[in-house]
Amino acid sequence: MSVDFKKSKLKYHLKVKNGREVTNEVNYDDNVIDVYGSGGVFKYTDKKLFTGPSVLFGRKGTIGKPLYVEGDFWTVDTMYYTEIYPGNSPRYFYYLLEMFPWNQIVTQTALPSIVGSEVENYELNIPSEETQKIVAKYLECKCVEIEALLKHKENLIILLEQQRQSIITEAVTKGLNPNVKMKDSGIEWIGVIPEHWEVKKVKHFANHVGSGKTPSGGSEVYLDEGVPFLRSLNVHFDGIRLKDLAFISEETNAEMKSSQVKPLDILLNITGASIGRTAIVPKDFGRANVNQHVCIIRLNQRKVYPFYFNMLMSSYVINQQIWFAQNGSSREGLNFVQVKELIFAIPPTLEEQREINKWLFNKQKAIFNLISTVKEQIEKLKEYRQSLIYEAATGKINVRDTELDEVR
Repeated sequence: MSVDFKKSKLKYHLKVKNGREVTNEVNYDDNVIDVYGSGGVFKYTDKKLFTGPSVLFGRKGTIGKPLYVEGDFWTVDTMYYTEIYPGNSPRYFYYLLEMFPWNQIVTQTALPSIVGSEVENYELNIPSEETQKIVAKYLECKCVEIEALLKHKENLIILLEQQRQSIITEAVTKGLNPNVKMKDSGIEWIGVIPEHWEVKKVKHFANHVGSGKTPSGGSEVYLDEGVPFLRSLNVHFDGIRLKDLAFISEETNAEMKSSQVKPLDILLNITGASIGRTAIVPKDFGRANVNQHVCIIRLNQRKVYPFYFNMLMSSYVINQQIWFAQNGSSREGLNFVQVKELIFAIPPTLEEQREINKWLFNKQKAIFNLISTVKEQIEKLKEYRQSLIYEAATGKINVRDTELDEVR
């Protein structure tokens, strides 16, 4: 560690202050003052609580996650803001608080919270103002580079997902034979389709369309083990994800008999930001139930190949209808009538459906593998960013002699 860094309590460098509820909320215009919550600006006022630069961080609920703010601002009572004392670099303390060990002072209660005095009395390695400014400038330059890389990779994931949907849409509307004779489907958003294909709706293939409900007591009755309880966060285009899986009791599962899932059911998210996301229940998945945000489409497997139908449900043909339905409603979600009326073109034989699905499966698998690789790279970049901030902000690495041109 550099000799310029010395153990010091944060209270000798800054004061942690409480936010307050907004007394006068106003509509946005050029002269308003931003009101900050844990996620950033979410409303506006015409009065200031404090003038930055200041570092804001969550007091209750969402803990930590510092925000750097300059100029006049207001922050709500679930947030702290800081008065940085003269002789210190506010930008440096933003980075220092980014790697603050919040887990060591947070209360382990239903609604986590921290106490400002515990932050102030925490001891860290802190340098002189001159070194603080050098470290802050170094980290600002490096973090700009990292953020640009992160943005590039996040955009790449979006492009890969768009490519995946385009490939699926092309195959489930045109088939695999480029020389097949085509006809007008009669549906504007579907266009021309192979002459022997048919235009159908979900209701023509579904034996059951329905969803579950939230058990009485909500999340308080979830168990650490029991019958898996699938929610929209578990339903993804690449399959059912078991992260953050909830469980319910045998008794609750029996009461919700109509929403017990079966192998090869299609699960469709019908509310929220993930609306339209689908997954198929694997043959060996075992018992499970769903809540009211997930729709079960149980198919007549003599009429349609479930894996092909799952591909179809993730195409733009279906996706656009879902969004059209949302734009024409209160945006509370899809109802079962709307799900049953979703329309599409489909090859009439199971054999052709299987053939298209096999081709799409291989294409989709390759894209999912690429997306997984990019996500791993994103996580490594985030870890590198945090490690770099920690080492520079606490003097583990010496950045005093680093030419700033090298890190721009």
